[in-house]
Amino acid sequence: MTLFLRTLSMPEPSLYPELKTEFWEQRYQERTDRWDLGQPAPPFVHLLNSADAPTPGRMIVLGSGNGHDALLFAKHGFEVLGIDFAPSAIAHAQAAAHAEHLTAEFIQRDIFEFANDWSGQFDYVLEHTCFCAIAPHQRSAYVSLAHELLCQNGELIGLFWAHSKPGGPPFGTTPDEIRDLFSQKFQHLNLHQATNSVTSRAPDEYLGRFFA
Repeated sequence: MTLFLRTLSMPEPSLYPELKTEFWEQRYQERTDRWDLGQPAPPFVHLLNSADAPTPGRMIVLGSGNGHDALLFAKHGFEVLGIDFAPSAIAHAQAAAHAEHLTAEFIQRDIFEFANDWSGQFDYVLEHTCFCAIAPHQRSAYVSLAHELLCQNGELIGLFWAHSKPGGPPFGTTPDEIRDLFSQKFQHLNLHQATNSVTSRAPDEYLGRFFA
């Protein structure tokens, strides 16, 4: 099944500048990419060093940014593909992967414009600040996309920023909304408040592990 998930009912992209490559590229160029922690997210670091760490496999990172999280998982033996809107972010991530001799590839692409080449090809989807960056009306499509990319018994690992600030991006959400949306496609939803978030996001981050 081809993964072209935009529909005629969606608002015009001009109403949501974050739907355009140029919007995100400008943020990186101006260094106003405040979502970038400059390091992997601490809850992911903790997860990979815990008894519940996922077994290495093939992973796709949606909205991979400068690649901090993607490269963390690559260091732990995952075969990683990162996708992002912004060419500057992709270039930075590629350079970092090359410098560290890691098995990670990064491609500049709109996550909603994948062809069916990658349908069912991944053991894991990694989510961190992509769900809150896309326009809210795209969230159901995002859930469908993530599910479609996973192989049978695949897993979405997500760190969700469930803040209540107005406007966006990042757009707010709630744990209940996350559960409701992902339960449409995923089973065995495990979502709990992260205990070791960076100060600026505590206590609003939730770590989720959802199984296809």
